[in-house]
Amino acid sequence: MKLLAIFPRLDIRFVTVILLVMGLSTPGQAEITSLDSGNIDEVLNNAGVALVNFYADWCRFSQMLHPIFEEASNIVREEFPNTKQVVFARVDCDQHSDIAQRYRITKYPTLKLFRNGMMMKREYRGQRSVAAIADFIRQQQVDPVKEIHSLEEVNAVDRSKRNIIGYFETKDSDNYHTYGKVANILRDDCTFLAAFGAVSEPERFSGDNVIYKPMGDSAPDMVYLGSLNNFDLTYAWAQDKCVPLVREITFENGEELTEEGIPFLILFHVKEDGESLEKFQHEVARQLISEKGSINFLHADCEKFRHPLLHIQKTPADCPVIAIDSFRHMYVFPDFKDLNIPGKLRQFVLDLHSGKLHREFHHGPDPTDSTPGQEETGGDVASSPPGSSFQKLAPSETRYTILRRDRDEL
Repeated sequence: MKLLAIFPRLDIRFVTVILLVMGLSTPGQAEITSLDSGNIDEVLNNAGVALVNFYADWCRFSQMLHPIFEEASNIVREEFPNTKQVVFARVDCDQHSDIAQRYRITKYPTLKLFRNGMMMKREYRGQRSVAAIADFIRQQQVDPVKEIHSLEEVNAVDRSKRNIIGYFETKDSDNYHTYGKVANILRDDCTFLAAFGAVSEPERFSGDNVIYKPMGDSAPDMVYLGSLNNFDLTYAWAQDKCVPLVREITFENGEELTEEGIPFLILFHVKEDGESLEKFQHEVARQLISEKGSINFLHADCEKFRHPLLHIQKTPADCPVIAIDSFRHMYVFPDFKDLNIPGKLRQFVLDLHSGKLHREFHHGPDPTDSTPGQEETGGDVASSPPGSSFQKLAPSETRYTILRRDRDEL
């Protein structure tokens, strides 16, 4: 349009008003919050849901994502105008490498989801399109708590899943607010249900009540005995129930587990060998509960991971096998039977944290260091001299970890 040519005396401000009325003005800038060390905690802690774009200006794919991310933010803001309900934010990882390191960002761009300041384990993996990102946020706004309208529904819950059920006097209570907040964070790990008022009354003989129904028809219920007003306590209890101490690694979740950024302690076992798994779980709980958060405890099917096992010169016939993947090297626990030695598994993990396993990997064991009662390990893997706490891989394997090398298979 050539409004100024047609009406040369029109004031420019009047023309602007006309353009705004006609919808021809330039769209407003997207509300993308730039995060730095000074505001990141405040912004994320006060956001129900935050989608954060970790990017680098030099990255071509980061440059391509910027306009898509901004347009998705515009669409979502129209649907969810509450600025604390949904936040779109970004971090320049070159300018704020400390933040990138804090959240273990290793590739650009990476889209991470946060709930009430807590980073979710799963990053956004959908299409990098406006519609897909906007739809992803819509899905995150769906209430994760299913309301129960009769106690008979409790008997029909799917026992192949982990279920947490809350019984509350009212939906407007502080107790239920805490419960809903926990459910939002753990929605991918547990199924959350709730009953209110008269429906829940038979289960509220001592006030609002929350129980956990484990997987399996014969597993007994577990009652939460803490204060429902205490979010940290309630969340810690629910996380312990929803996220097993020892998780299974599969081809489907391997990359997600890798992105958590902490080393793996893995038991490779034959699927039918429940005895070895139970023993491993018991020893992890007994010896390593304090190490939760610094290392992931996992178990893997020997048959499915047959090819990765070959890289440490093992086969399913050698299982059960315990190993650490540090994302730099693979260290093999000397002998599964050594689980019977008190503190042996814990020392194996501590040797990883201290750097001992890495030093021994490259330079051999410290001749002045020895572990009483430790036996030399034989087998096809190149064995280490007495005192070494792991089996060393063949030289051709030292540049890669098993799961990273076989990432395409995962």
